[in-house]
Amino acid sequence: LAGDGNGDGLRQLEYRISRLEGVLRLNKMITESGGKIFATSGKTADFDATVEKCREAGGSIAIPRNPGENDAILYFVKYFNTYAYLGIKESLIPGKFRPLNGAQLSYTNWYSNEPSGKGEE
Repeated sequence: LAGDGNGDGLRQLEYRISRLEGVLRLNKMITESGGKIFATSGKTADFDATVEKCREAGGSIAIPRNPGENDAILYFVKYFNTYAYLGIKESLIPGKFRPLNGAQLSYTNWYSNEPSGKGEE
């Protein structure tokens, strides 16, 4: 980026990033909650491929930690009319789920008798 050394390059970069974010928002590819950006390609993939794509992009698969983040994920579910993978897995105790990093779930908003691991949580 060309600049005079007084922040022009930084302003140009900020402008280009804001335009890119605008395009991605228009195409329903990103949304935001609490300073976190949630993104999708909108393409169907299996769980392991999803985890890997998130890692390649410098992020991680989403785990809702509050109602706003839950709504951000739900935004994609509704827009693409499909399910979304979450960064959780069933623990050694059947019917109990934990984040992929092994921590405790700090927020849950499941339907009754969920999660079951059958895709309707």
